[in-house]
Amino acid sequence: MTERLTIAQSLQLARGRLEATDAQALLGAVLGVDRAFLLAHPEQPLTDTQAAQYAAWLERAAAGEPLAYLLGRRAFYDRDFIVTPDVLVPRPETELLLEAALAFARQRPMLTAVDVGTGSGALAVTLAANVPSARVYATDISPAALDVARRNAALHSVSITFLHGDLLQPLIAHNIYVELLLANLPYIASDDLPHLAVSRHEPRLALDGGADGLDLVQRLLTQAPSVCHPGALLLLEIGAEQGAAALALARQAFPQADIQLIRDYAGHERMVRMVT
Repeated sequence: MTERLTIAQSLQLARGRLEATDAQALLGAVLGVDRAFLLAHPEQPLTDTQAAQYAAWLERAAAGEPLAYLLGRRAFYDRDFIVTPDVLVPRPETELLLEAALAFARQRPMLTAVDVGTGSGALAVTLAANVPSARVYATDISPAALDVARRNAALHSVSITFLHGDLLQPLIAHNIYVELLLANLPYIASDDLPHLAVSRHEPRLALDGGADGLDLVQRLLTQAPSVCHPGALLLLEIGAEQGAAALALARQAFPQADIQLIRDYAGHERMVRMVT
């Protein structure tokens, strides 16, 4: 009879291939236990089915597939989100944009907000959960992404109006006006995308920002005056070297606005903040 792998031996298999915390997350998901259990019971054997599933996931993760897709979830800000290959995996740096949105919305709890290109719905759902009196819209051009976002809204019991369409066109069509606009749009230049590991697994639609990476940002800024109330706050996530170009586009669209370039906690250009 073949001796079964223990928890300790299974984690040992991942050394040099995955970070220890990632290996623990995979094994914990296979066994249905948390990290504390893994550390407290290193001698517990896996069943043959568990060992096979863990080995398969380990191979996929070591090849670069995001853990969020394997586990079907990702932590963002103060809650977990359902994640599938139809949406971009939420990133910690996007929490900077969310924090700015929450600071603004909490001073105006009855405001109307829109999350443009919502993807998994992480921004819209977290905003709606933390400011429940706000009216929140979320748009996306991908029906599959909107399905994931709707599942996350249901998971966290928040009310969001989801609209299918390109950027702000659904709001323009319905004569909807907002005091808060947030968007984490694709901002990778098309020619750069094939050379990046992220392009192997995450949806191109959520990554490709056109020739200079700012095509969608430019189109959004062109549309934004049609939906923004005076004094509205716009928050746009950008790439680390796009600050000057993004500021120029913002000033062209809103010449009278108060516009700032915000850096993230690592010092990278990360967000354009503008009050119309």
